[in-house]
Amino acid sequence: MSGIIGYIGNKRVVPVLLEGLQRLQYRGYDSAGIAVMKDSNLAIRRAMGKLRNLEEVVRLNPIDGTYGIGHTRWATHGAPTEENAHPHRDCHGTVVVVHNGIIENYMELKQELAEEGHVFTTETDTEVIAHLIEKYLDRPSASGAQITLDEAVRAAVQRLTGVFALAIMSTKDLNKIVAVRQGPPAVIGLGKNEYLVASDVPAILYHTRDVFFLADGDIAVLTPNGVKLMDFQGEPVTRRVHHISWDPILAEKGGFKHFTLKEIYEQPRAVRDTALGRVSPETGQIFLDEMEITEDEFQAFREIKIVAAGTSRHAGLAGKAMLERLARVPTEVDYASEFRYRDPLVDSRTLTILITQSGETADTVAGQREAQAKGSKTLAICNVLGSMVSREANGTIYTHAGPEIGVGSTKTFTSQLVGLYLFAVYLGQLRGLIPLAESKELLSALTMLPRQLESVLQKDEEYEELARHFDRASDFLFLGRGVHFPVALEGALKMKKVSYIHAEAYPAGELKHGPIALITDGLPVVVVATCDSKSADSKVRYERTVSNIKEAKARGAVIVALVTEGDREVQDMADHIITLPQTNEWLSAVLEVVPLQLLAYHIAVLRGCDVDQPRNLAKSVTVE
Repeated sequence: MSGIIGYIGNKRVVPVLLEGLQRLQYRGYDSAGIAVMKDSNLAIRRAMGKLRNLEEVVRLNPIDGTYGIGHTRWATHGAPTEENAHPHRDCHGTVVVVHNGIIENYMELKQELAEEGHVFTTETDTEVIAHLIEKYLDRPSASGAQITLDEAVRAAVQRLTGVFALAIMSTKDLNKIVAVRQGPPAVIGLGKNEYLVASDVPAILYHTRDVFFLADGDIAVLTPNGVKLMDFQGEPVTRRVHHISWDPILAEKGGFKHFTLKEIYEQPRAVRDTALGRVSPETGQIFLDEMEITEDEFQAFREIKIVAAGTSRHAGLAGKAMLERLARVPTEVDYASEFRYRDPLVDSRTLTILITQSGETADTVAGQREAQAKGSKTLAICNVLGSMVSREANGTIYTHAGPEIGVGSTKTFTSQLVGLYLFAVYLGQLRGLIPLAESKELLSALTMLPRQLESVLQKDEEYEELARHFDRASDFLFLGRGVHFPVALEGALKMKKVSYIHAEAYPAGELKHGPIALITDGLPVVVVATCDSKSADSKVRYERTVSNIKEAKARGAVIVALVTEGDREVQDMADHIITLPQTNEWLSAVLEVVPLQLLAYHIAVLRGCDVDQPRNLAKSVTVE
């Protein structure tokens, strides 16, 4: 996965491209490059490594132009070298391309083009695109006139197999950027006498909030006079323009050392905004956005499939607990990358829920289409207005978390939990399973959640001090039961993702079925052991978890326990205690994950890790 940007307008193009790449760097940081056009002269600068290396190259060897394209790369084909960095050119330097995606038939095309005399200089699949466009651009049209860049691009993309988002310029057709989407995301920004294309909204927020998302098979032609949209056959198409409500400041660090830390601290607002306008604690009602799924259909579904990846899948596992308890609907949670390939058993009686921050995760999109092909209605829980998953879904619950730049998702996870909680209560109400008094209590707990999150964040100095005990650890074990097990999974994922410490998570009840063999003297074991005092089931799980703590402690583990305020039993046996406010069993997951995020963050900082951009990772996996 990579990030692309293109700009045509009256601003200085190089700063626009570099600033845009800075906001896209979470999508890949193996190398970066820009290409700009001035009159008919094309200038390119590229550098291996992070964007600061490219900025230094541009400082030492400046370029300028009136429009241009840029790229930040997560390597797929070819090593992360300057030679393989985008933009890529054709034989004569007349066509330049930036690309996010994978061309599956590039070797076949490369051989064909080489036999025709094209000379390749890189290992990438992208270079093939530039040469293929060159091939068609050099051919005259039926009338004998020079073929246009968009005509050549249309001919070329119909030869490509795979997934790709492209931005292309040519010295043979000036004042024009051609953008293409077939799979990975591409968004067009409509400014005042300026137009942009980018992989994601944050790259263009400082220039305009009016955008539209390209659909698969779309080609956009950006010129100083506007944007023309067509399909791969050249037929005109239209796309709905969205006004993005995100404040551009949300995409800045705002005084925090890292985006990740800022986004952890934004969770009270993100949770509040996700619930805003959707709940009435006084009446116990929930108001979801209008959907193409009727109340009768919601009541008739016999099962729910949740399809997601990474952190979103962990949210889905917590959602399964909520849905089965509050709505009494059998629920399965699938890895999106597995669901799409295993011929899943879904039909018109199945509701498929897709959970995705970006709305563009390749496996999740494919899973959605697989479910729809089998007759299932789909519901998206998504953070990006107008994204692919939300456009194709029968309904969407938007998480109003705002832009998230840190590669390790934080506020989107807690917002997804709130979206799932809202839906579980809503579905339980529709099915007549939640009395009015209980509905009011459930929603009252939700309205208190932002303030409780703020109180958890106020203890950050405690978590930072706790991190000093474990920054040299080589392994972690996380345990939890019920809805707390997905929190343990998420805590382990954050630990390994940002601090590079090996971390595993298990249901606490599985400890004696193997994981206990991992426990040696001094191993940090993080146990999620909160308890909802009003729930008999929660009390039973708590007591069982206490037994597991004793077992781990007896074998030399260093216990870090998350407990509810007022707990005495665990405090007497744990080495380190994190206390959390009292809430119901389902919302406790939202509170529990925050200290685990901060623990992983502070350990990573102490170890000198790049918290916002962990090695080998990108934020949204938009190619398989």
